[in-house]
Amino acid sequence: MKVTVDFEECLKDSPRFRAALEEVEGDVTELELKLDKLVKLCIAMIDTGKAFCTANKQFMNGIRDLALYSCKDALVETSLTKFSDTLQEMINYHTILFDQTQRSIKAQLQTFVKEDIRKFKDAKKQFEKVSEEKENALVKNAQVQRNKQHEVEEATNILTATRKCFRHIALDYVLQINVLQSKRRAEILKSMLSFMYAHLAFFHQGYDLFSELEPYMKDLGAQLDQLAVDAAKEKRDMEQKHSTIQQKAALQDYSSDDTKLEYNVDAANGIVMEGYLFKRASNAFKTWNRKKPDHIRRWFSIQNNQLVYQKKFKDNPTVVVEDLRLCTVKHCEDIERRFCFEVVSPTKSCMLQADSEKLRQAWIKAVQTSIATAYREKGDESEKQEKKSSPSTGSLESGSETKEKLLKGESALQRVQCIPGNAACCDCGLADPRWASINLGITLCIECSGIHRSLGVHFSKVRSLTLDSWEPELLKLMCELGNDIINRIYEAKLEKVGVKKPQPGSQRQEKEAYIRAKYVERKFVEKQPGSVSLLESGTKVLPQSQEEKRHSGHEKSLQAGEQGAASQKVRSSDSGIQQSADDSREHLASTISANSLYEPEGDKQESAVFCDSKQSSPGLQLYRAAFEKSLPDMAEALAHGAEVNWVNVEENKATPLIQAVRGGSLVACEFLLQNGANVNIRDMKGRGPLHHATVLGHTGQVCLFLKRGANQHATDEDGKDPLSIAVEAANADIVTLLRLARMNEEMRESEGLYGQPGDEIYQDIFRDFSQMASNNPEKLNRFQQSDSQKS
Repeated sequence: MKVTVDFEECLKDSPRFRAALEEVEGDVTELELKLDKLVKLCIAMIDTGKAFCTANKQFMNGIRDLALYSCKDALVETSLTKFSDTLQEMINYHTILFDQTQRSIKAQLQTFVKEDIRKFKDAKKQFEKVSEEKENALVKNAQVQRNKQHEVEEATNILTATRKCFRHIALDYVLQINVLQSKRRAEILKSMLSFMYAHLAFFHQGYDLFSELEPYMKDLGAQLDQLAVDAAKEKRDMEQKHSTIQQKAALQDYSSDDTKLEYNVDAANGIVMEGYLFKRASNAFKTWNRKKPDHIRRWFSIQNNQLVYQKKFKDNPTVVVEDLRLCTVKHCEDIERRFCFEVVSPTKSCMLQADSEKLRQAWIKAVQTSIATAYREKGDESEKQEKKSSPSTGSLESGSETKEKLLKGESALQRVQCIPGNAACCDCGLADPRWASINLGITLCIECSGIHRSLGVHFSKVRSLTLDSWEPELLKLMCELGNDIINRIYEAKLEKVGVKKPQPGSQRQEKEAYIRAKYVERKFVEKQPGSVSLLESGTKVLPQSQEEKRHSGHEKSLQAGEQGAASQKVRSSDSGIQQSADDSREHLASTISANSLYEPEGDKQESAVFCDSKQSSPGLQLYRAAFEKSLPDMAEALAHGAEVNWVNVEENKATPLIQAVRGGSLVACEFLLQNGANVNIRDMKGRGPLHHATVLGHTGQVCLFLKRGANQHATDEDGKDPLSIAVEAANADIVTLLRLARMNEEMRESEGLYGQPGDEIYQDIFRDFSQMASNNPEKLNRFQQSDSQKS
């Protein structure tokens, strides 16, 4: 409550003045108590807040540790890192709030109490002292006797001086009281207003921070909903599998064999058989350790034509038999133990014991089968070595193929990282990257790969070099590009614009901004000069059909010995087609050729030869580079904004994908498909990429397009679909692929047939064709194409 003391009453020193002073003094005393209490509460709140920030920071560090632990799961790592960064910002905002609170409440109110109220107290002491002196002077003046003139005069002078001093100090005291009453309102409200503004800034910062995070949270929520659906489906599948295995286990005869599930045949891992066996010691005593069976019980496996065992999973396998081709296996009935068999090599023998008679028979059969397989594989390798050493086969191999054969057997990580620049992350330079963007052809560290995922698959498709399986054509695509090539394109203007490339230790926000500017906004791509039209370029033109004429006479050179191993799987079903093809090949070569299928009825379509691609539009640059099989030029055209499905109206509305087919490059087709090319766009004659690949006899491309969903039922202007074209051209490989794809499509449309063995055969055959198209294209070439036309 505001109390004002009148200066006039001060001079009178009336009872009203004294009562007003008493009221003011009591009010100031209570105000001091309230302010002291508020300052103490503020100090406690600040200390508690700092403890909260410390605990919150520890919690945030725990989230970051969990994110580092989840480095193999990009979604979890990215989300937890983003959330921990947000929490760190909130901790910073809390710290700022507590600092503002300390300045506005604690410091400001303490200053008011220590300075202003202390001045009031000092003024009060002086006033009380002079007031007492005045009372004494009044009493002394009243008591002096009239006849004592000297004492009367002295008492009068003292009273006059005392009254003068009292009025001066009383007026100062009243001024101090009125100033304090006025100032305390401003000080209290000023400190509280500053405190509330600190809260306003805190909540505004938090709102802005979470507004930026909200879209990501919504997207993550949608992903979690889908994950919940997938988890429920997986749970049902696992419950069904559990029930199936439980029923199967219930039907097994456990009395004869209780370890049926401990071994399997896994050709994909090279493991023919595996399981526990007892092993007799190989010392001079030939003993079995009965007290500690685990000392002689080992996990045996047959793999890579060797018999090995290990005690623990992490232990390096101990090789028992180096080469199964040099050993024999036999039953052992002349010892006291049951279910024993012996593996004998030229240098040593190994006595082993199974858990049952069935398992012993299975192990003996597995060893015998592995011995036979080892002989066959050795023979195949010798035959391949002879073919490689022959002049005819050796002349077909280009330099790039030789390099890839040297790399054969290495992992995808090793093959991709040996490309120049790929040993470090393309965007931050961190060594030993384990992730890749398959449509860009670059390697990435795990943090940058998470940022690439957030860009969307239309900008970057991320795949693990160690966890995912790699198709051969995709692996070749990665080997054709690399970090050095892509950075020369996407960072051409980096030094000009003065942007600093992130380092491995840079903040994630800095990396994210750089990657978005690099690939989405393409700020560092060198601007392409103005495009020049075909008429203005003044270049010569060549008939488009000349390219196809290279293939027109090649059908006569078809030989049955060039057929790949993959086509042998189903060749028996197409024996009639093959026989008719052999009988009528010369006739078909003269009547139905690739050239005749491409040439129009009227004048031949003509197209411009390739002028300087730097003067062309990005779409035309991509179109030309696709024919020339130059993936770096194709990547540069896409960086300049080329539409991947660009249509050349001057050449029958052909697309870059069709040009890649004409150029004969499997890798160029794969690159365009990975960057969003439509496999079913057709030209003016109604022919899509599958039509063109069939006409030109490019079996590897036909296999690729069928895997990527090409419509083989589409017909051209002559009413021919790819299958009829392949039959007329007597191309047995392509006929086989098209018929298999059609059969597989029909199986998928039939209820209850999808996933049956027929579908597995389809997958195996297409996998074999893909391997040959990438690693041994000469086996699939129906025409004698030059080395430059091989993918």
